[in-house]
Amino acid sequence: MDYQFKDIEQKWQQFWADNKTFAADNQSAKPKYYVLDMFPYPSGAGLHVGHPLGYIASDIFARYKRLKGFNVLHPMGYDSFGLPAEQYAIQTGQHPAITTETNIATYRRQLDQLGFSFDWSREVRTSSPDYYKWTQWIFMQLFNSWYNKDTDKAESISTLVARFEQNGSTGINAVCDEDIETFTAAEWKAKSNREQQEELLKYRLTYLRESTVNWCPALGTVLANDEVKDGFSERGGYPVEQKKMNQWSMRITAYAERLLQGLDTIDWPEPLKEMQRNWIGKSTGASVKFPIDNSDKSIEVFTTRVDTIFGVTFVVLAPEHELVAELTTPEQKQSIETYIAQTKKKSELDRMADTKTVSGAFTGSYVKNPLNGELIPLWIADYVLAGYGTGAVMAVPSGDQRDYLFAKHFNLPIVPIIDIQNIETEADPTKEGKYVNSDFINGLDYKNATASVIAKLEEIGAGKAKVNFRMRDAIFGRQRYWGEPVPVYFKDDLPYLIGENELPLILPEIDKYLPTESGEPPLGRATGWNYNGQEYELSTMPGWAGSSWYWYRYMDAHNDKAFASKDAIAYWKDVDLYIGGSEHATGHLLYSRFWNKFMKDLDLVVEEEPFKKLINQGMIQGRSNFVYRLVDDEGRGTNTFVSNGLKSQYKTSALHVDVNIVDNDILNIDKFKTWREEYADAEFVLENGKYVCGVEVEKMSKSKFNVVNPDDLVERFGADTLRMYEMFLGPLEQSKPWNTNGIEGVFKFLRKFWRLFHDADWNFKVSDAEPTKAELKSLHKIIRKVEEDIERFSFNTSVSSFMIAVNELTDQKCNNRAILQDMVIVLSAYAPHICEELWVLLGNEAGTLSYAPYPKYNPAYMIEDEFSYPISINGKTKTNISISLSLDPPAVEALIREHADVQKYLAGAAIKKIIVVKGRIVNIVV
Repeated sequence: MDYQFKDIEQKWQQFWADNKTFAADNQSAKPKYYVLDMFPYPSGAGLHVGHPLGYIASDIFARYKRLKGFNVLHPMGYDSFGLPAEQYAIQTGQHPAITTETNIATYRRQLDQLGFSFDWSREVRTSSPDYYKWTQWIFMQLFNSWYNKDTDKAESISTLVARFEQNGSTGINAVCDEDIETFTAAEWKAKSNREQQEELLKYRLTYLRESTVNWCPALGTVLANDEVKDGFSERGGYPVEQKKMNQWSMRITAYAERLLQGLDTIDWPEPLKEMQRNWIGKSTGASVKFPIDNSDKSIEVFTTRVDTIFGVTFVVLAPEHELVAELTTPEQKQSIETYIAQTKKKSELDRMADTKTVSGAFTGSYVKNPLNGELIPLWIADYVLAGYGTGAVMAVPSGDQRDYLFAKHFNLPIVPIIDIQNIETEADPTKEGKYVNSDFINGLDYKNATASVIAKLEEIGAGKAKVNFRMRDAIFGRQRYWGEPVPVYFKDDLPYLIGENELPLILPEIDKYLPTESGEPPLGRATGWNYNGQEYELSTMPGWAGSSWYWYRYMDAHNDKAFASKDAIAYWKDVDLYIGGSEHATGHLLYSRFWNKFMKDLDLVVEEEPFKKLINQGMIQGRSNFVYRLVDDEGRGTNTFVSNGLKSQYKTSALHVDVNIVDNDILNIDKFKTWREEYADAEFVLENGKYVCGVEVEKMSKSKFNVVNPDDLVERFGADTLRMYEMFLGPLEQSKPWNTNGIEGVFKFLRKFWRLFHDADWNFKVSDAEPTKAELKSLHKIIRKVEEDIERFSFNTSVSSFMIAVNELTDQKCNNRAILQDMVIVLSAYAPHICEELWVLLGNEAGTLSYAPYPKYNPAYMIEDEFSYPISINGKTKTNISISLSLDPPAVEALIREHADVQKYLAGAAIKKIIVVKGRIVNIVV
């Protein structure tokens, strides 16, 4: 029977499901291997052909590792809290849980039809209460922890309380707020419970504080920096403004150094690691306090160039800085308020990226240079961010280009700091010259001047050496409904945790999914939702909460006593291979490393880093098609369409057309007419009787009509074909355009492979004869090639090699059981359905080849023991003769003299001389 891919694929998908073929054991004598995909958010659109790319790669590797004798964990689940389902709920009134369930059903069907070897018995959904119970539990552990710099790890808050009770605040070296108190043990014990809780909140790893956030009024929520693009929300494209709000935050900054150092221990793409290094942004410098004129307060700045302090001619505050209102004089109030209003319209990323625009406003106040007492004007400017460093910078226009442009624009002084020419445009004073502004640094070089300034600042109590990080504490709250409830209630405006035995705190039902009329988050609508009369936290957790630990839940997905058992964690340890997109570099991947390190500190997990090896799959780009509408003299579009090769002869406008009604760039005119009502009467200017569409590679998007549904391709060609074709498109890590035109070639390859096992009438027929040397060579060449390719994740080159191997075996008329059975195993990771069917047809016991041993490569079969010598007579090659390479030249000469083919070409002529070049050529002179 010919290759009936539909029947075969449905049969084996059902077999795998019924027999739980890919269920992994939590204990095994086999070595473990944990393969993980970044789990998807189940959107209503379902999968397009770009989405499965990483899943196919991980599945090939997981199947290969099983063949190599590993106990493989390869799970899948859904990151099922999120904005899209809630936006749909706002528009339709349908509960997000219903939308999510429907979308998950679509995803599951699509994933199953592609033959992935997922252990579905471990499926997780972040929106399920039995899952988010443990997300809430981890939040509680963070709330009940502080970071001890002396031990360089998180510890229980109870240890901090014990130290306060014994020694007060003396000797505490913690990551904490700036405004901590100094007190004795007696003073601590004398504090009220409220006062103690207020102080402890300054140390907890998750805490409440007023923060400047990305507020999106249209979505009614705070967004993370990675959710904002060019001042608009990534989801929906709504305007985003800067706003101060009381928010939950997490002290990821406590782990900054460990996050930085850990990058050197993991096998991740270097560009991704560099993105994290830049985001963490470690810099060494000094903290300097500039006293405010006529005040007992000061402005603190962090600078990496404290040596330039005598060149400071103005200080700049972030527009959101807490002292701006207090320091603004009445004369400057209007201009300051106007500038702050303008700043709110920009995202932080826009403010950081804009290096050309010069803008700012003068507060009317002054600070003093702590080393010489000179008065320095105090400005605000949007290039300074409240959340980075101290929210203030000292400006040195003679040493910094941005400060220089600002000073020029507002006619501020520019003071030389070293004795060189062209001082105003000198960007780096360390290159040459000596300092000239003060007795104690005059004539010193950069290194010694820096040390001298820091020493002087420390002497007068105006500064100190300091290491700073660009990364800020992570905002941990969304003013939305469809997310994890925070397990906190408020008493006297202070947060307290609910009891662990009361978890999960279930998301309540509400009547509408919008903020309340008074501006509270949607949870404010919940009726009777309180903790013994005390109000719960009304924000929900951000999207990254549930995804920051999910790989551990896969280890023990149904445990109702713990997020995972100690035995399961001890066995699986960490993820050996993680495949997903690089767009998560400074979001999910950073937060996951943070939570993992925290859980390691509490001895909840055994590894410091969660993901040993990570691969970023490239994007499959859309291949857009265009039709060209004829435009009349007034620029209006007509209903006539001109073929691509003729468009230069007419005035036309290009329109995207659905790629699913285009085949090899030829438009199906009948389908085009029914695609949209307005095209029913369309007319066409054809070339050679066909309408040829234009082509352009773009991002795959519904708006460009270039989305290709994998369902359609599976229906036409089968899942095995689609799996191999996606790998064939190019290297896994690179982006590449989708082109359906080439998929038929892969289908023909699989049909040719199927043909090897059948006779001319499609009857299954294999031989038990001894394999030939040529057959063994073809087999072992592909065994080695595929093994090497998979180990280095070069899946595209394997597909090409399979095609070559099948062509060789076809030419050899090979139907040998021993050869073909090993070929089936080698190909099975790529095309599992056809290989499972052939495995059974070959007479193996009913079951699966998923755990068959991968064939061993034998290099002996690759050794050439014969050579096809070109036979040249008087300089012209006449024939080729295969001769054993073990024969020496005299033996080869003797064989050649007697060979029938040689005699035929000699036609009776006498041989004068034979020259044998072993392993190269035989020359006959007559």
